Amino acid sequence: MLRYDSSGKPFIIIRDQDQKERLTGSEARKANILAAMTVANLMKTSIGPLGMDKILVDQDGEVTATNDGATILKNMQVENPIAKLLVELSQGQDDEIGDGTTSVVVLAGALLEESLSLLEKGIHPSKISEGYEKACDIAVKHLLKICDKIEFDKENYGSLVKAAKTSLGSKIVNQYTEKIAKISVEAVLAVADLERKDVRFDLIKLEGKTGGTLGDTELIDGIIIPKNFSHPQMPKQIKNAKIAILTCPFEPPKPKTGHKLDIDSVKKYKELLEIEQNYFKEMTDLVKKSGATLVLCQWGFDDEANHLLLQKKLPAVRWVSGTDIELIAIATGARIVPRFSELTEKKLGKAGMVTEKSLGTTDENMIVIEKCSNTKTVTILVKGGNKMVVEEGKRSIHDALCVTRNLIKDNRIVYGGGAAEISCSVAVNKASKEITGIEQYSIRAFSQALLSVPIALASNSGLNSLEAVSEIQLKQIEKESPFLGIDCISMGTNNMKEQYVFDTLRGKIQEFLLATQMAKMILKIDDIIRPTGQY
Repeated sequence: MLRYDSSGKPFIIIRDQDQKERLTGSEARKANILAAMTVANLMKTSIGPLGMDKILVDQDGEVTATNDGATILKNMQVENPIAKLLVELSQGQDDEIGDGTTSVVVLAGALLEESLSLLEKGIHPSKISEGYEKACDIAVKHLLKICDKIEFDKENYGSLVKAAKTSLGSKIVNQYTEKIAKISVEAVLAVADLERKDVRFDLIKLEGKTGGTLGDTELIDGIIIPKNFSHPQMPKQIKNAKIAILTCPFEPPKPKTGHKLDIDSVKKYKELLEIEQNYFKEMTDLVKKSGATLVLCQWGFDDEANHLLLQKKLPAVRWVSGTDIELIAIATGARIVPRFSELTEKKLGKAGMVTEKSLGTTDENMIVIEKCSNTKTVTILVKGGNKMVVEEGKRSIHDALCVTRNLIKDNRIVYGGGAAEISCSVAVNKASKEITGIEQYSIRAFSQALLSVPIALASNSGLNSLEAVSEIQLKQIEKESPFLGIDCISMGTNNMKEQYVFDTLRGKIQEFLLATQMAKMILKIDDIIRPTGQY
């Protein structure tokens, strides 16, 4: 609250000040930087094809094993506000690019770590931020110089598979990278418009099922619903299906307010039963009259309605989820109908084949809708030994799908294995020597921070990290080869071009920009007020 002293000067009284701690100036910056470094150091061990996984257990006892940066940070339930910013940073990279979620956090942590020594030298945070921004511009321009283009079309997509394999190399599916990468690329190409460079991600469905191994994962040309037909005697295969999609239940209407009905005689009970049967009959007649040969209902229906549908030879599926209904409507051209009276032939969707299939050794069947009339829709059925493996497999495939989508939008690539970071580090360091003034220190610090990713890669691969990175730096300078990187999997060559280790240019630029913005934001915080004993 605002108050005035005896001379009329205003001052502020902060409520419950005795219950709060306050850090200001250099103490606040140091606390923030140390918090960010702690999170970044935690993520370093998960980078690269030989990176470690993390096991996370939530409050309900659900176990998640993953090395995906965004998933780890999202499930960590951090309380520190700076750590929360890094969680959002990783999530931003995941939402925009879908890959590089670990690297972006490690780079942001390295930038802040380098800024510590600059702050101790007395350099102002604003000057450090300006230097980082200039260095980031130099790095991005250098990426544009050293990038390559990959060519592909719907028939020849080998280069896309190689790029997808790079993103899968550090995942749980790395034993089956060739097959999973091919499935991911084929799924994206099936729904992509290469002329407009557009990908309809909503037409790719990821479905998981326990049983088998990740190598049994398959691409299905259509939509899978994890349901059975509502009656075991309904046909298991429907050709040239006309699909009615209903969001109204197969049951008599009920008053919206509280109600009570007294039945005190057999006659009244029979009348009520007859009214109910007439309702069911009217509903099934309306569906049959529309010409539908398959009914998909978002709600359930009782045995009476089920029996009538069987009599009318109308196969039906109940309790279909809202997301599945929307996807089927898009794919088949059907209209979602909220009332039976509105159902007409024009609102039916069309599919070449609908089949109930048994997948795996369990009793659970799935319904596969294929040859949809309106748009091409595909489903990737991910299999695994348990639920945890299936979920991690789905996350890995999502990364590969995102990489393929990014290459369709922009087919420029840079080379992985830390090659791009080392090349940019050399370029930024060289540029810093031509800059006079205090900013050269922060530009040089940016150059050093870029090496954090290749150092982590080398360390996780069991190499002497400083020696390996210094050797690659020297080779890049001598041979002017920006595609030399860390040989993480002992292929016998540091040439990432020969190893086909790619990163998308779009993803790498985004990684540099987001990490720099986050470092600048944290450096500008000089005051923290928090409840006593927190963080």
